[in-house]
Amino acid sequence: MATSLKVGKFASKSWKNREPGEEDSSTVTMFEVFGGRMREKIVLQRLILAARLPRHLADRTQLGAHYEKLNFQLSKQYTWDHMTGLLLIYPSCLLHIIESSREVLVSVLKDLKDMQQQPDCALLEAPRVVFMAHNPESRLFQQWSHKVLSAGQGPEDTGAKGLEEDEDSTETLVCTVLTALQRLGERLETSKKALPGSVLDETPELIVSQDVLNKLLARDDLLTPQQHLQTYNSPLHVSMDFGQVVRSGSLTTV
Repeated sequence: MATSLKVGKFASKSWKNREPGEEDSSTVTMFEVFGGRMREKIVLQRLILAARLPRHLADRTQLGAHYEKLNFQLSKQYTWDHMTGLLLIYPSCLLHIIESSREVLVSVLKDLKDMQQQPDCALLEAPRVVFMAHNPESRLFQQWSHKVLSAGQGPEDTGAKGLEEDEDSTETLVCTVLTALQRLGERLETSKKALPGSVLDETPELIVSQDVLNKLLARDDLLTPQQHLQTYNSPLHVSMDFGQVVRSGSLTTV
């Protein structure tokens, strides 16, 4: 039925004082009301993933095609949850940044979990959650895109290899990744290039070092997608005496 339903807000003029034929500019359609409410419920989150590439993967463009298809499916399922981010495909590993609602991020994690349950045809190995940001101030990327990097692209790894033993911690490596992504986001704000791939071609020093990612993937303290989903789905146990929250057997101070 093509009838247009309208819901009026408080009118700027009463109906008695309104000129003949004059419409209330404050009226909105039911579609706009529904859409506005849906957008208000969406809380932006940012998920950063890393994974190794299996040796049997001869064509790395398969990864880009897989996530393009997944992005398309999620855009149809979650109409109001616009997904942005960047997928960097290195010769030996992968870095994926996704910005959207929690529901979309969970769907990406479930896709990784399902992929791991089919090792013979898995496109990734040993995926890890590098970082999760809840309600960031703004997006780093205005759309989702991917880029396949050659062996010679990116900064030299001498800086990462030269870290002192006490500095070569998981926290330091994660901060290195976040700093590089923040610099890339700032460059994208000032650049006229539409996609981050063009910016990375011109300024390869903004690419996160592959060596840093490989070091992160060797750390046992980073959660797998399955562990992250289990933590997310597990109930909270709040201790009023100590002001602490217990989730999945771990103790976190509030």
